[in-house]
Amino acid sequence: MATDTAAPADPAPEPPETVEEAPPAPRPTPPGGDDKFPVPQVDVAALTALLDGRYADVRNLVRTNLAAYASILEEQETLDRAAFRERVKDVVLEMAATGQTGMGFPEEYGGGGDVGASFAAFETLAFGDLSVLVKVGVQFGLFGGAILQLGTKRHHDAYLADLITGQLMGCFAMTETGHGSNVQALGTVATYDADAGEFVITTTEPGANKDYIGNAAAHAEVAVVFAQLEVAGEGHGVHAFVVPIRRDGEPAEGVRIEDDGLKMGLNGVDNGKLWFDHVRVPREALLNRFADVSEDGTYHSDIENPGRRFFTMLGTLVQGRVCVGGGGINASKVALAIAIRYALRRRQFEATSETEEDLLLDYGQHQRRLFPLLASTYALHFAQEVVAGQCHDVFSGNQTAEKFRRELESRAAGTKALGTWHATRTIQECREACGGAGYLAVNRFAALKADTDVFTTFEGDNTVLLQLVAKGLLTDYAGEFEEMDQLGMVRFVAGLAVETVVERTSVHKLFERVRDLLPGGDRWDQEAGVLDSDYQLAMLRFREEHMLAGVARRLKRGIDAGMNPGEVFSRVQDHVIHAARAHTERLVLEAFVDKVRGMPEGDDKVVLGLLCDLHALSLIEADRAWFMEHGRLTVVRSKEISRRIGSLCRRIRPVARELVDAFGVPEEMLRSPDLIS
Repeated sequence: MATDTAAPADPAPEPPETVEEAPPAPRPTPPGGDDKFPVPQVDVAALTALLDGRYADVRNLVRTNLAAYASILEEQETLDRAAFRERVKDVVLEMAATGQTGMGFPEEYGGGGDVGASFAAFETLAFGDLSVLVKVGVQFGLFGGAILQLGTKRHHDAYLADLITGQLMGCFAMTETGHGSNVQALGTVATYDADAGEFVITTTEPGANKDYIGNAAAHAEVAVVFAQLEVAGEGHGVHAFVVPIRRDGEPAEGVRIEDDGLKMGLNGVDNGKLWFDHVRVPREALLNRFADVSEDGTYHSDIENPGRRFFTMLGTLVQGRVCVGGGGINASKVALAIAIRYALRRRQFEATSETEEDLLLDYGQHQRRLFPLLASTYALHFAQEVVAGQCHDVFSGNQTAEKFRRELESRAAGTKALGTWHATRTIQECREACGGAGYLAVNRFAALKADTDVFTTFEGDNTVLLQLVAKGLLTDYAGEFEEMDQLGMVRFVAGLAVETVVERTSVHKLFERVRDLLPGGDRWDQEAGVLDSDYQLAMLRFREEHMLAGVARRLKRGIDAGMNPGEVFSRVQDHVIHAARAHTERLVLEAFVDKVRGMPEGDDKVVLGLLCDLHALSLIEADRAWFMEHGRLTVVRSKEISRRIGSLCRRIRPVARELVDAFGVPEEMLRSPDLIS
């Protein structure tokens, strides 16, 4: 995010900065505030209730459990790796006994029957030790989710009750050393033996071993193994199988297990490698919701197209992606709570007084470092609320349209990417803002940095996920979307007129809407106020539309020139990623704007409005070079936006403590005695 407000001299004198509202008589303002405006009186409890939403009781249950196991934050530093893994497992099982980890499973098997509640529980768990969070995600989200979503009643009856309580520990064996994100090319093979009525699972080549598999190194008894299905010499693509990998604590026959060893973080999770040497499992081990093999070796699926079948299968596992995004966003809240509270007690230099040093948070640059990140954390929280709600609707059967499901997959991918990148950036900035004290392990940043770093690459590498977002935008989630690979997307888009591609996007009526909402006609970008949410949204919509149209033109131009489709895509890949990011940033801002507009009048709405403006203007400022290059931001307006950001930071300063307190991070989870006590 840009912080340098310098710019070339204007061709004409700048107009004086206008006051966006006529303020009433100001209340006393703390140092560092803005005495032109009254200080809002934030109702922290009401703001927490707004953030917690419909699942406040669920979130409070998790907060209570986190406080009860607060000692694990210290144990991460004092126990050896093996002992810490066992401690994490014990905490997960004890939390499972409270019901918090099984909320998304059917009630008939001991679950809570509410998918949305499971998201709320998981996100809140990110306030605590993240090895516990990931262990929960592996056991109940990935392993349990695969059994639930890919299996049928026979699998549910056999496994769900025990895995919900943790009596049966499992793992999710998809990723391979040599294939990574390219799941369709997995090297593990499951061959059906019709004479025996069994599948034979085999690691067929170097690099086809399963890798980075959580729970595999020590605790899992069973794995959901993804493998290429072969029946009577014919391949049917990737399917999932339930495979025992341990018996009485030892590797099962034909299974080889290795520990992945010490990692950058999350060392309370036992990640491992798996090899299969002609491991036999019964025919019923196939998770057969979408395809089955009869006793005589007849393959059947209601989804005839192999590509569509594959993407339909993976689409049922989108809940994990939603959870990781929410976990990253909530980890950001912990970092901000620590850094802002530290900045409210740490003094340095006598800047405004000869007798007392100033608080860190009273310095404009410190506000500039932290408050845009605070605003973006609120924005991403509300965007996550939208995607979690959509996911709940799909998996509860409230929404059954295929296009809605595809749009959910795209939105989940984009929100996860932005949320986890935001976590990495926010935690680093907050660590630096706490100086040397932030470098001490006791103050949590060491664990936060190390444990969240992998969030940007698991449940989908963020860059790959943004390609998925762009693919959906360029094809408008057409029927071809599911089975289309990158080269197929190039050919599909190149076969359309560029105008058709733009017309197919969700923002093609931009200028008509702008003329209805904002003054100035074609000069809307100069006439509308920068604190007008419609102006802010219009700027992001313009950028999104322009980038998508540009990608389409470049794809079509390359194909028309006779270039190889793979080379065409490679050349425009950076453009594709930027377009997808622009699209997701627009969705995030829309979610924030909608939330603020839906609030009752009062000081809490005023404060969230300030955060929303700060988030929006920070996005525009960060990409102001692009807006200037494309004629939608003058030098004068660019400078005005930078001034406004400084003013918004000063207005947020007096309520910064209340804004981080509203996150509801348990005091025990903040730890950090050197920083906040």
